[in-house]
Amino acid sequence: MRILPFKIPKSEQATFIFQVDDDESFFDKLHKHEEIQISLIFQGSGTLIIGSTVNFYNQGDIVVIGSNLPHVFKSDLKAHKESKMFTLFFTKDSFGKHFFELDPLKEMSPFFERAKYGFKILTKKKQLIKLFHSLENNNRHNQFIVLLKIIKICSTVNYISLSSFVYMRKFSEHEGKKIRDVIEYTMNNFQDEITLDCISNVAALNKNSFCKYFKTHTNKTYFEFLNKIRVEYASKLLINNTELQIAEIAFASGFKNISNFNRQFKKLKHQSPSGFRKKRI
Repeated sequence: MRILPFKIPKSEQATFIFQVDDDESFFDKLHKHEEIQISLIFQGSGTLIIGSTVNFYNQGDIVVIGSNLPHVFKSDLKAHKESKMFTLFFTKDSFGKHFFELDPLKEMSPFFERAKYGFKILTKKKQLIKLFHSLENNNRHNQFIVLLKIIKICSTVNYISLSSFVYMRKFSEHEGKKIRDVIEYTMNNFQDEITLDCISNVAALNKNSFCKYFKTHTNKTYFEFLNKIRVEYASKLLINNTELQIAEIAFASGFKNISNFNRQFKKLKHQSPSGFRKKRI
């Protein structure tokens, strides 16, 4: 999917890149790159979209994004005034086409299988965070050793996948722009009413064509995607804004009635909003 192809800046001799992003927000356009990405969120929180799958990221999270997976980090500027992320970029062939097939490195193969869908690390985070911090003031040789250690650990951790759909088909730049426009519009307007007429106009398609187009490109309907964004936003409010009533959270998340909110929340989270809140506060 040609969604803002992004070239990681590096010299011809560089086999991997260690990058520190330190700004008000992260790059907020849906994009992809050839390199696998391993990122530690040092500061900040927000929404992480992988393809059409909606996730949230917080300070201390470590995420892996596979080669050519469309993604965007949408920083929550209300929660954090600054965002900082440590990232390693590399490809499976960076060190030679058969490098990771060598006997001592075959144990790292689970990492590359998991990376195809993207994943968030749940265990061994303290160990990994320490390794990330050691990258800042190290020379290239030692950074390479640290990278291998990180990949090895990431091959053995408990994790959750960040996407359920691998994007194998390549699309034109024009098609990619349509998806990017739809996702950006949705992220900026999900708290308001979004009709099928409205979102079809954003994509410059009629309603029937848009429904087929979105399902083909994302493996889900547009309103499944929209409800996922709204439910995930509501989840954050349930945990972080305990003074708000559930009905207030439903309306703040873009739902027009409490019964539909409860139904969609239970469908996606397998529990009621009140049950979700009780377990997490």
